[in-house]
Amino acid sequence: MLCAIYKSPKKDSTYLYINKKDDFSAVPESLMKTFGTPQFVMVLKLEGERKLAQADIEKVKAALADTGYYLQVPPPIPNLLAEYKADKAAKKM
Repeated sequence: MLCAIYKSPKKDSTYLYINKKDDFSAVPESLMKTFGTPQFVMVLKLEGERKLAQADIEKVKAALADTGYYLQVPPPIPNLLAEYKADKAAKKM
């Protein structure tokens, strides 16, 4: 299975995987507005033992088969202040 990957110029570390290069027909218009003008990154073969940096390859393949696209967003930024406070409170006990 081949897919084309595009990055968002508006959202840092946000990528859109689609089945066919330059065919955004399966992607909702509202998502395309938020995503911005897609910037082509590469065509990738999703077979074999290949691993993706920040996405589960099986979830990507399932989403491409079901909806025709997969949106990869960066993991949430940890709240370091909340972690610090929780750690400090735990040490007091």
